[in-house]
Amino acid sequence: MKKGILFILLGCIAMLAMLTGCGDASQNQVHMSETNFTQKSITIHKGESVTLINDSPAIHIITNGSWVDGMQIPKDEKGSPQLDATVNGNVSQDIGPFNTAGTFHLYCTVHPDMNLTVIVQ
Repeated sequence: MKKGILFILLGCIAMLAMLTGCGDASQNQVHMSETNFTQKSITIHKGESVTLINDSPAIHIITNGSWVDGMQIPKDEKGSPQLDATVNGNVSQDIGPFNTAGTFHLYCTVHPDMNLTVIVQ
C-alpha cells in the first residue's frame, strides 16, 4: 500500500515538473502604474504576445508609436500588430501576437512619455 502511494506521489511530482517546464506566461507581462510602464522595454520570442497589467485605476489607451519630446508620434511599423487597446483600471490586456522579429514601439495616448519598446527575436 505504501509503495502505491509513493508511486502516485512521484508521478504527481514528475507531472508538475513537466508542466512548469513548459513555459511561464508571466514572463511576458508588463505592469503599468498610473502614468507609466514600470519597465521601458520587453524582449519576447516571435509568435508570443505581451500581457499589459494595469496596477492602477487609471485608463490607458495603447497604440503604435511613441512620445518624442512631448509630442505623440503615431507610427505603423511593418510586422507589428495594429493596436488601439483601452486598458481600464486594475485589469490586464493581451496584445499581439508579434509574428515578426524586430523592434516595435507602443505608447499610451493619455499619459505623456509613456513608451514601451517590444523587442521580438
